[in-house]
Amino acid sequence: MELTFISSPPVDVAEDEALDAYSRAVTSVAERLAPSVANLRVARRVRGGRIHDGGGSAVVVTPDGFTLTSAHVVARTEGRGRASFVDGRELDFEVVGSDPLSDLAVLRVDARDLVPAELGDAEALRVGQLVVAIGNPHGFTGSVTAGVVSALGRSLPTRSGANVRVVDNVIQTDAALNPGNSGGALADGRGRVVGINTAVAGVGLGLAVPINTATRRIIAALMTEGRFRRAYLGIAGGPRPLPPRLVRALGRKSGVEIVQVVEGGPADRAGLRPEDLIVELDGTAIEGMDDLQRVVVTELIGRSVRAGIVREGREIEITLIPAELEA
Repeated sequence: MELTFISSPPVDVAEDEALDAYSRAVTSVAERLAPSVANLRVARRVRGGRIHDGGGSAVVVTPDGFTLTSAHVVARTEGRGRASFVDGRELDFEVVGSDPLSDLAVLRVDARDLVPAELGDAEALRVGQLVVAIGNPHGFTGSVTAGVVSALGRSLPTRSGANVRVVDNVIQTDAALNPGNSGGALADGRGRVVGINTAVAGVGLGLAVPINTATRRIIAALMTEGRFRRAYLGIAGGPRPLPPRLVRALGRKSGVEIVQVVEGGPADRAGLRPEDLIVELDGTAIEGMDDLQRVVVTELIGRSVRAGIVREGREIEITLIPAELEA
């Protein structure tokens, strides 16, 4: 009796037809993006003055060498290194600009004929959507893992010196991030880069900084100016519920309570005090620190801004002039 194994496709079935739709989507993304993802090798200075070899991945965004990676991949380096591609090329690169508070950095690779990736929009992602994480931890062969968007809107704390900031709308995925994949691409099912892989959030979970309107502005500034300027108020604070009377009057449930005012800073010069509640800034409602971070942008530096304040139960308005945040 002749046996037929169901798992064995007929010999005349084409190889691509034997792949299921999921596999075809993943392989298509991998083939499209692999030429655009580089392996980075850098020398990093560690404690005691010793030099430690490190690395990560990066994504080409223009044919003439502009490349995107994670700021922590090139932190504490001499600002240059080597980039390897799947076509066998090894090229020098320099760091054009780095923004630790968004964990993004732009490099310039010494080439004019690179294959750029297409940048997508993370705002269009949905939980459960297919994503593919692509890195190049070994130099000439890419690393590919696939999964789904498991959560949106997560926050990632970042630090630059004494400054602490939260990166908003971070993408959480169950596509495993292998060692050396930091700075690589997180792509949607059409091969568009929607995030830059940045951290492992736990067993089987990874985080990626989203490609959206806010991060595109940061990337553009790093490419043209080598830095991203942020406005600075000179306060420390946190969310606090509003009294019922103010909830009814203002139509919102909370504001940001000032717990510390930096001496000589913009808030101090404007007369803001600890225990003041910020409920509005430059015409935008403020309910938490994330709202405040989104409003305090480059355009506010040196400009008079009206702040809605609740002080001892009374609503007042104060004008202040944000300064530029020191790197």
